[in-house]
Amino acid sequence: MSDETEDQQAMADEWAAAMEEQVTEEAGAVDPDELLAATGVTGESVELDELQDEGTPVSDPKLDVILDIPVTLSMQVGQTDIPISNLLQLNQGSVIELDRVAGEPLDVMVNGTLIAHGEVVVVNDRYGIRLTDVISPQERIKRLK
Repeated sequence: MSDETEDQQAMADEWAAAMEEQVTEEAGAVDPDELLAATGVTGESVELDELQDEGTPVSDPKLDVILDIPVTLSMQVGQTDIPISNLLQLNQGSVIELDRVAGEPLDVMVNGTLIAHGEVVVVNDRYGIRLTDVISPQERIKRLK
């Protein structure tokens, strides 16, 4: 067998073992704080200052047209590719390994376009994200091409 085939077989065996383990265990409700602790992701409580708009003035008539357009802001922890057969075996309590290392910054997306990286924080008992690196407009344009 080639190294790649052996790696795929080893990964399939790990998946099979994990799936068996999940079937034998009862899945209960998961506390988000316990989940963060188990995955190694750390969150911290922070106090936030009011946002100050340092960009283009809102009174610019060219921008008035687009200021009320809603956009979707989302955070991406990671992703993975799995075969449909494994997807169909997932149930409550299943664990899916992602392509990210614990503690690595999350991707901040606006309508599916990467705009920044950040870390998880807790604000007034709610999760939030602190931006650690904002992608420049020039870099965003490059990524669109």
